[in-house]
Amino acid sequence: MRAIQITQFGGPEVLSEAELPDPVAGPGLLLVDVTSAGVNYADTHTVENSYLARATLPLVPGAEVVGRTPDGRRVVAVTQNGGYAQKAVAEEHLALDVPDAVTDAQALAVVVQGLTAWHLLRTCARLAAGESVVVHAAAGGTGSLAVQLAKAYGAGRVIATASSKEKRDLALELGADTAVDGNPDGLKERLIEANGGRKADIVLEMAGGPVFDASLAALAPFGRLVTYGMASRVPATPLAAAQLMGRSRAVVGFWLAHCLDRPGMYREPVAELLAMTAEGRLKPQVGGIYPLSEAARAHQDLRARRTFGKLVLDVTR
Repeated sequence: MRAIQITQFGGPEVLSEAELPDPVAGPGLLLVDVTSAGVNYADTHTVENSYLARATLPLVPGAEVVGRTPDGRRVVAVTQNGGYAQKAVAEEHLALDVPDAVTDAQALAVVVQGLTAWHLLRTCARLAAGESVVVHAAAGGTGSLAVQLAKAYGAGRVIATASSKEKRDLALELGADTAVDGNPDGLKERLIEANGGRKADIVLEMAGGPVFDASLAALAPFGRLVTYGMASRVPATPLAAAQLMGRSRAVVGFWLAHCLDRPGMYREPVAELLAMTAEGRLKPQVGGIYPLSEAARAHQDLRARRTFGKLVLDVTR
């Protein structure tokens, strides 16, 4: 089968096409003939071995696929790597049927990034009606869905951040009440001003470093900052307990891997998001579809912040 494989860790340049043996599905596993594979920012960390889960070589990256099962079902599934290939193996309980009205790219947007946005708001931040929500990287795969879900779940004011006017305009089109530049310089002040002079109740943060620091400084008493990424590859300033206690703030970490085997935390939310998409109530944004052979270019574009929404590899090309 055709696949994208890495034999050394590094940047996009280590992604190369290879002919590999087909994977074999053992007990409890499902073989999927892949039509499309999702690209996530976490994949860029996996390729350089800087993610939470350490990787081993050789490796076929890719944590989500859409394709056909041997009995002809069209499914979307999370995988433990191996997605950038014509065939992939997934645990049976992590595969869900895709409604006819949902495209491959939309299904891929929902299964990891949509599910992440769902848990950021529901499980971690426990959004209450009327609360203000800051969504960083609001034109990205997770951010663009978090903006829409925050409004659907009753947020009072959604404040989007993004690196360009085009991306901020997209966030506004998706339902954000206002959008500001995400540059960390002066970010605290811009967030407070965008919230009518008040600090924010909830911040969804995935950059780390100075963006994390500014976000925490812009958090109201009893506010919750949910951190779910480290895109800047720069560590945040270390936190002391007194910094949280003294202002009644909470910092919550989130990693999607902890949801996959817990009852009610995977299949049910994904089914809800797929249904919302099929009905047109949720609009996953597709920012680019690349041939499988151009996986390296997809990673380059993602890391350079040239993209928005969901990036997809067309495995049939």
